[in-house]
Amino acid sequence: MVEFDTRIKFLKGVGETRAKLLEKLGIFSIGALLRYYPKRYEDWNTLTKIADAEINETVCLKATVIDRVSEVKINGGKILTKTTISDYSGYLPIVFFNNKYVKNSLSENEEYLFFGKITKDKYGNRTLNAPRFEKAGEKQRLRPIYKASGTLTSKSIEKLVETALKEIKGNVKEVLPQNLISKYKLLSLEEALKNIHFPENEEMLRQAKRRLIFEELLVLQLGLLSKRSSADVKRTKPIKEDKSEEFYKKLPFEPTNAQKRVVSEAVSDLMSEKPMNRLVQGDVGSGKTAVAAAIIYTAVKNGFQAAFMAPTEVLANQHYKTLKNFFGDEFSVLLLTGSTTAKNKRIVKEQLESGECNIVVGTHAMIQNDVNFKDLGLVITDEQHRFGVEQRTALSKKGENANVLVMSATPIPRTLAMVIYGDLDVSVLDELPKGRQPIKTFRVNSPYHPRLYEFLRKNMDNGQQGYIVCPLVEESESDLVPATEYYDWLKANQFKNYTLGLLHGQMKPKEKDEIMARFYSGEIQLLISTVVIEVGVDVPNATVMIIENAERFGLSQLHQLRGRIGRGDKESTCVLLSDAQNEDALNRFQVLCDTNDGFVIAQKDLELRGPGDFFGSRQHGLPDMHIANLMTDTRILYEAQERAKEICEKDPALESEENALLKKEVERLFSNIG
Repeated sequence: MVEFDTRIKFLKGVGETRAKLLEKLGIFSIGALLRYYPKRYEDWNTLTKIADAEINETVCLKATVIDRVSEVKINGGKILTKTTISDYSGYLPIVFFNNKYVKNSLSENEEYLFFGKITKDKYGNRTLNAPRFEKAGEKQRLRPIYKASGTLTSKSIEKLVETALKEIKGNVKEVLPQNLISKYKLLSLEEALKNIHFPENEEMLRQAKRRLIFEELLVLQLGLLSKRSSADVKRTKPIKEDKSEEFYKKLPFEPTNAQKRVVSEAVSDLMSEKPMNRLVQGDVGSGKTAVAAAIIYTAVKNGFQAAFMAPTEVLANQHYKTLKNFFGDEFSVLLLTGSTTAKNKRIVKEQLESGECNIVVGTHAMIQNDVNFKDLGLVITDEQHRFGVEQRTALSKKGENANVLVMSATPIPRTLAMVIYGDLDVSVLDELPKGRQPIKTFRVNSPYHPRLYEFLRKNMDNGQQGYIVCPLVEESESDLVPATEYYDWLKANQFKNYTLGLLHGQMKPKEKDEIMARFYSGEIQLLISTVVIEVGVDVPNATVMIIENAERFGLSQLHQLRGRIGRGDKESTCVLLSDAQNEDALNRFQVLCDTNDGFVIAQKDLELRGPGDFFGSRQHGLPDMHIANLMTDTRILYEAQERAKEICEKDPALESEENALLKKEVERLFSNIG
C-alpha cells in the first residue's frame, strides 16, 4: 500500500531514472511529491472569444482546427508547424516552432482548448505562438504549473502527482489534531492536497492554501518552541539589585527612552531565575553599545562576570575601548582576540578563571576550550547574524546557564524576527539619540566622478573625513572598481595633498587595526575600503561616503555601509554610484534615497529578496517554507504561534498520540537544518 513515506521510485510511472531527476528537486518520497506545491496556476476555466483576444494577452480559447496542419522546414533544419483555428466569433492562425509532435496531436475538424499568449506577426496580425492544448471534451480547470528541471517538465510532474493522489486515496493520515481542524474549519489533509494540485474552483484552492499554510506555520512554531522549552527548564542565579540608574549618571549624555526601556526589559530578565535569552535589535546608530554597557554594569555589580563577543577584531577593539571609557578603573576589562599575544592570552585566561577579570571583550577566540570563567553570568554577542547558532550557544555554556543577550544592527521585520529568533525575546531600539541628522542619500552615474572628488576635497578641507567603498579588493576580469588599484590611482591623481588609507579583508588583523586607529584619530582623511567597514566602525567625524558599483550590494548591506557616516552632529552625505539600469537595482537605490529608517528598509529588502535570502536560513536554524509566506501570511502566523504555545504547554515533547504525526512533521521540516 502506498504511504507518504513510500520511496518515490516505487510510484507508478517513475522508476530509477526519473527518481534521480525528482530527487534533484528534493522529492524522495510520495509525501514529498504531494508537498511539492504548484508555483502558480493557469486558468483553463475562463474562456475568451477569438474576436476579443488582444495582443499580449494570455488567453484560453475553445476552438476548432479548420485547416490541415502543415509543416515547413526553416533555417538550420528546424520545423515550422502552422494551422488555423476558429470559434463562432472569428479565426486565428497558430504557429509552433520545432515541435515535431504537433502534427500528429492536432486533427482537422476537432475541437480543442488552447492556452497561450496572443502575439503579432511581422505584418501586425494577431497569432497564437506555441500554445498548450488538450481536447475540449476534457474538464476545464485551474491547471497547476510546477518548477521543473531538465527533462522533467511541469506536465510530467502534474501526471505523477495525479497518479500519487489516486494511489494514496483514503490512506492520507491527518497531521493536525481534530480539535484544530474543527475550530478553524479546515479542510482535511487529503482534501487540501487534492485541491492544492487540482482545485475544484477558486474557493477550494483558497481553502486548501489556508489549511496547508496553517499546518506549515504551526509545525514551524512547534519546532522553534521545542528549542525554547528545553531552555525554559533551566534555572540561573538571579541578581538582587538593578544598578542601571547608577550607570546612567556616569554617562556624558542622556539615554533615550528606548534605551532605558530595553535596559529595563533585560534587567527584569536578570532578576528572574529563568536565564535571559533576548535579542536587542536597533537601527545603525541607535545606541546598542550603551545599552549593553548598562546591562553589563548591573550584572558585574551583582558579582557576575560578563563576556562580550564581536564578529571582527576591529569591532572587538572598538567595543573594548568604549567599555574601558565607560567603566574607567571600576572594573577589570580585558581583550581576547586571535591576534592577542600568547603572553597576554595566558594572562587573560588566568584572570578569567580566578575571577580577577570582570569583563572580557573579544572574538570567537573566547569560545576555545581552554577559556574558563569563575562565574560567567552574562554573554553578549554583537552583530548576531554574523555568528552561527552553535557559536551563539558555545560561549554561554561556559557559565552555569548564563544569561544571553544578542544584538543586531540589521533591523528585521517583526514577523521574520518572530520566526528567525523564535527562541528569543525581542527588544527593539526604535529611537535615535538626540542630535543625529538623517543622512542625505543620492544616486548618480560615473560621469559625476569629477564633481564627487571635488565634493570630497571640500569636506576634507573643512576638517571632515570620508569613505570610498569598493566591491572588490583586487583587479579582476570584470569592470568593477578594485580597491587596491583605485587607492593607488586616487592617491596619485586626485588627492595628492591628502592622507589616504586602504582597508580590506585580505589584510592582517594588526594592519587593519592600525589603519582604523589612524582613521579614528583623524590622521587618515579618506579611507578606501571594501565592505570590511560594514559593521560597527564608529568615526563621528566621517561625513561623506561614496559607494562604487552600488548595484553589487544588497539593500540592507547598503544601509549598513551608509550607517558608518552620520555618527556625529554634522550633516552627512552618501552617494550611490552606479551605471546600472536594471529594475532591481533602481528599486534598491530609490528606497535608500527615500528613507533612513532601517525597519522600513528591512521590510522592502524582504519584499525584494524573499525570506529565504534575507538571511542565510541554515545559519539561523530556519527551515525553508514550501507554501507559507512570512510577509503576507502574518495573521495565520500569529494564530499558529498561539496554538503552538497551547500545544507545547500541555505536551512539550509532543509525545501524546494525537500529536505523534505533528512531531513527525516537525522532524521532517527541520531535518535539513545544520
